Amino acid sequence: MGGFMGGRVLLGFGNSFSQMASPMLLTEICHPQHRARLTTALPSVVQIVGIYWVPESPRYLIANDRLDEALGILAKYHANGDADHPTVKFEYREIRDTIRLERVANEHSSYLDFFRSPGNRYRLMILISLGIFSQWSGNAIISNYTNILYDNAGITNSTAKLGLSAGSSMVSLVVSISFALMVDKFGRRPIFLTSTGGMFGTFIFWTLTCALYEEYGSPGANHAMIFFIWVFNVAYAIAWSGLLIGYAVEILPYQLRAKGLMILNIAIQSALTLNNYANPVALKFFEGETWKLYLIYTCWIFLELCFVFFKYVETKGPTLEELVKVIDGPNANVAQLDIQQIEKEDQMDASRHSENAEGVNAVNHSIDNKGAQRT
Repeated sequence: MGGFMGGRVLLGFGNSFSQMASPMLLTEICHPQHRARLTTALPSVVQIVGIYWVPESPRYLIANDRLDEALGILAKYHANGDADHPTVKFEYREIRDTIRLERVANEHSSYLDFFRSPGNRYRLMILISLGIFSQWSGNAIISNYTNILYDNAGITNSTAKLGLSAGSSMVSLVVSISFALMVDKFGRRPIFLTSTGGMFGTFIFWTLTCALYEEYGSPGANHAMIFFIWVFNVAYAIAWSGLLIGYAVEILPYQLRAKGLMILNIAIQSALTLNNYANPVALKFFEGETWKLYLIYTCWIFLELCFVFFKYVETKGPTLEELVKVIDGPNANVAQLDIQQIEKEDQMDASRHSENAEGVNAVNHSIDNKGAQRT
């Protein structure tokens, strides 16, 4: 028992490091068009196999004054190695100048920074909501008490239970991966709304069919309950399985990114802990009338849907630095750059170099002519 408990402690301790570092690194490396798919769809086993080939975050390199390395990584992954590409120059200067501004504003960054500005208080609210909603949407009942749910629906055969659970898990996996790959097409906000709205609608019908079966023994209502369990898993997998970490990382500025992920993990683990103690008590209290418990969850998910609709912003498209402006507004600590202006500056630099080269060639040609005349 001691070895088992020690192993659990070590696994949990090590898992916290990977959960925090991996999504930050992927989000900061990825091109804005590919960011969501890569941070939500790739399985962790790929990271394990390729850990030694993972490049460093350009934002980390710039923050530690390793500027040439950062420029090289941006050029390699965003412009096929072309360090003079306007997009690379724009991103490099935007990251560099933004980090400098953040350093001036937050020389000693701390968790208290989440309370010091309206934008950061908004971020804190979103992080806590992500942690709570991902665990308090009824998914804990399905994942932890599937056996009891099937018993309540009249399914008592263990083989049938295993088949139903396996089938539901496979469908959820396919849905989660599919929507993670299409997140840049549909956007984050529509997917969150679709997922949460689907969970709300599913719980309405699940509660009704459960009440019909438990109160009146209506034939077929138990099979409808099983169907809505599957539908709920699909609805949950649309957003809350794949977008949870990726969305959290996108709304956070560089200086608060690691701290924000820690807050998210604390919110998730706190919600899980409460679930582990509250759900068994609730199931026992509502024994024979579990539809009343589902009714409570239905009302709660409706509140989640309203919160997502009014508070969750769209993060599709902009760079991580530009996303700070979406939340903090025009006064955000972000470099104010214009890619068209950068392109004009590049053209002016190129013309200057061309003029200088022509001047040098003319001087050399004149010297050669004078030398020829003397001879």
